[in-house]
Amino acid sequence: MKKNKIFIACDTVNIPKIKKILKKTENSKLKIGYKFGLEFLNSKNGRKYLSKLKNKIIFADLKLNDIPNTCVSTVKAIQDLKVDYLTIHISSGLQALKAAKKVAKKTKLIGVTILTSLDDKALREIGFNMSIKKLVLHQARLASKAKLDAIVCSAKEVRLVKKVFKKEIITPGIRIYKKGNNDQKRTLTPKQAYDNGSDWLVIGRPITKGNIKKNIQTLIDHLNQ
Repeated sequence: MKKNKIFIACDTVNIPKIKKILKKTENSKLKIGYKFGLEFLNSKNGRKYLSKLKNKIIFADLKLNDIPNTCVSTVKAIQDLKVDYLTIHISSGLQALKAAKKVAKKTKLIGVTILTSLDDKALREIGFNMSIKKLVLHQARLASKAKLDAIVCSAKEVRLVKKVFKKEIITPGIRIYKKGNNDQKRTLTPKQAYDNGSDWLVIGRPITKGNIKKNIQTLIDHLNQ
């Protein structure tokens, strides 16, 4: 039976808490990876800890967004960690995407579309004149042209993205319950996201806050409904 794939967002620099999350989320019914962001990778002990972590699927959510040369240098600089996935903003441009992909080796390069904390109003505020759906579709075409390995997009855009991008789709902004979106604007439940065609879901606080094992079981029960 095919297992649902989940990235647990480890949004803390507290190593004991990270160890607790890893231990409490071990589950034979789900395929689980772990996402570490800028906060952790830039912390005093984060990089050292990650370099010693074995037999886990690791997602380095660096969200690179710079000129091609800097993106390439950063991809090379992180290769000693042997992470499985690494993010780069598609807005870095086609040249940067192609250059980063060329040096990524075994690390899967993930193109980030529009952050799930943004909506159409927020896009207009920062100077974009097209809707989120149109912009995400355009970015998905760029990711395909750059031969990226995966895309990060909201579950609400997955069906649209799948028309032009045929590889893995990773979806953040997931809430097991419809309430409590915090700083996320474009959210759906895990079941809705998988129904739309997401391959991986990124879930943080709904799992790591409170009773972790109970939250994992709640997720499994939700998916089995």
